[in-house]
Amino acid sequence: MMPMPRRSFFRFSIFAAVIGLVLISLAATAQSNSKRGRKYKAPLATTRIEVTVLRDVNGKPIENAAVIFHPMEGEKDKGNMELKTNEDGKTVIDVLPIGDVVRLQIIAKGFQTYGEDYKIDKPEMAVEIRLKRPGEQYSIYKMHDQKADAGKDAAGKDKPADQPQNQPK
Repeated sequence: MMPMPRRSFFRFSIFAAVIGLVLISLAATAQSNSKRGRKYKAPLATTRIEVTVLRDVNGKPIENAAVIFHPMEGEKDKGNMELKTNEDGKTVIDVLPIGDVVRLQIIAKGFQTYGEDYKIDKPEMAVEIRLKRPGEQYSIYKMHDQKADAGKDAAGKDKPADQPQNQPK
């Protein structure tokens, strides 16, 4: 057993330590929250884009087509987000900020790849894309019908009617 003065001193020191810890924790929680952490920045307003992918020939939906969104910053691609279409040929994204430009790319097996830039300028957008079957590749080694090229210039544009067809430009 301890002598009486030592026991009182031991109890007093434990009591003082507990009071000190309580006061320190109260002082720490009473600090101003305005001086800690980062400043809050509200998120940008976003748009909801619904993309519908259909067959060009009959208008039926294309399931499991890859719909890829490329947010653009000038001419630079900021990354991409890929979604797949459901059985109705639809997919929805709602994280792109209003005011941005997004490059939409659609890839589906057995169809031509589609790509186009869209300006996001409203809170809701609906885009319907009709995909075509791939065409035959053009070969310089294969004989082609001259009638198909007769009314076109080198760039594939129609020639004016008053210009002779066989005269070089």
